Amino acid sequence: MVKKWEDVFFLLSPQDLSACPSRVWRMTMPASNNTAARRYLDLLRHALCRDRFPDARYEMSSGSLQLMPFDPALRAQGRDWPLEAVTMVGAKRLENLESCCCTALEEEIAGDFVETGVWRGGCGILMRGVLAITGDEIRKVWLFDSFAGLPKPDVKNYPQDEPDRLWTFNAFLGVSVAEVRANFERFDLLDERTRFVEGWFRDTIPKAKVDSISVLRLDGDLYESTWLVLSHLYPRVSPGGFVIVDDYALPTCKAAVDDFRAKHSIHAPITTIDWSGILWRK
Repeated sequence: MVKKWEDVFFLLSPQDLSACPSRVWRMTMPASNNTAARRYLDLLRHALCRDRFPDARYEMSSGSLQLMPFDPALRAQGRDWPLEAVTMVGAKRLENLESCCCTALEEEIAGDFVETGVWRGGCGILMRGVLAITGDEIRKVWLFDSFAGLPKPDVKNYPQDEPDRLWTFNAFLGVSVAEVRANFERFDLLDERTRFVEGWFRDTIPKAKVDSISVLRLDGDLYESTWLVLSHLYPRVSPGGFVIVDDYALPTCKAAVDDFRAKHSIHAPITTIDWSGILWRK
């Protein structure tokens, strides 16, 4: 026998849940306190990073990628390049992203969710899943990516990127927009509120049509990519909004973040997520 609303919700899809009357959602929000939503988001994270459904992984060796067996410790830390998983950020950064998105909704921080650097779309899928399971019908998820990998460093304008060689792995890092859309579709989370913006950041970010942002997630690796995103999108982050940087462990990304914060006298404390990710609140 069903004894409470959350027992009913666990039997429903995100689409069913989002169609429920608002009076029901007032009974079940926030997601962090709802068992059904909690179970859905937990399962979604595990499916995205394939830690419960192991695949193989790639390892860089002598300038090439070698296929290796699944290693749960590496996957949890986001230290491998998965064969099939739709994200490489690892369990801890996924948990943190979910927490930031749920907090933005619970505290009613204005703005959309934005990711710059998408790969196979896993983090964007999680963002859209949070909106679906909480019944939000207003916010959008914006995904900016070349969908072709990383650019060769523009050393004339950004000499800090001269050592970078990640673009030489674009056969693996470049994932087409069609494939990313298909990944969203597999999770029943593809709709008109997910906006794909294709092109190099230097061409798309300055013209971004996002009005306000509650969660901004940067995953562009390079100094140029990080600097462009912060310069153009940080002013649109709402007070209390989250800025998540995936690649702070990379010297190029770290330098851009540190330079930007210093230039704009940003003193909000940085929180360490794991060995690579950080965040702060505006």
